[in-house]
Amino acid sequence: MSANFWTSSHYKELLEAEEVDVVHQLDKERGITLDDFKLIKLHMSNYIARLAQNVKVRQRVVATAITYMRRVYIRRSMTEYDPRLVAPSCLYLASKSEESTVQARLLVFYIKKLYSDDKYRYEIKDILDMEMKILEALNYYLVIFHPYRSLSQLLQDAGMNDTAQLTWGLVNDTYKMDLILIHPPHLIALACIYIASVLKDKETTAWFEELRVDVNVVCLQNLNLHPIAVMRSFQET
Repeated sequence: MSANFWTSSHYKELLEAEEVDVVHQLDKERGITLDDFKLIKLHMSNYIARLAQNVKVRQRVVATAITYMRRVYIRRSMTEYDPRLVAPSCLYLASKSEESTVQARLLVFYIKKLYSDDKYRYEIKDILDMEMKILEALNYYLVIFHPYRSLSQLLQDAGMNDTAQLTWGLVNDTYKMDLILIHPPHLIALACIYIASVLKDKETTAWFEELRVDVNVVCLQNLNLHPIAVMRSFQET
């Protein structure tokens, strides 16, 4: 595993926003719009998280699985790669790459327990077969750097350790969007810290000015995260 984000496959795989928000031609022919595309990925992110709760894996595994799922649909269509199978298969692959392996039979058990719809009824062989297709779609690039890695250090440096739970929750929420495919993870962490500072009325202007980051990018992510920030503000009151 690469210890340096800037030399990793993750960095090399970063995309522009307009490259991410593209509906595959096969999906367009089925009437799937860009809004549909985003909603399906959101639903599948929630599906992965719900399944992960039952098989009891770390949040990092969930984040990696969601990143895999979102990367897959940069290169493959939902018509060819059914999201209802891709989601648990990504969780299965992520559990192995993050050294927290979950058996495929356990995933199949909980899928059947959670969903009565026959469209979700997949067997172990289906997950194993899709795992190989996902690996190919990902070009076998499995190393993912997440914002969690730098969050604790940044919070300590900013003197905001008392907002750790809030910022961690905000980072979790970023996986409801495609930010991890577009921005370096430390910038996502900084955007979440900025939002937490606003919600908790913390003065961090001087600290942000000392950082050697593109403030415009951080502000752009704040705009992307605005609906989540509003939701969090209600939860915190």
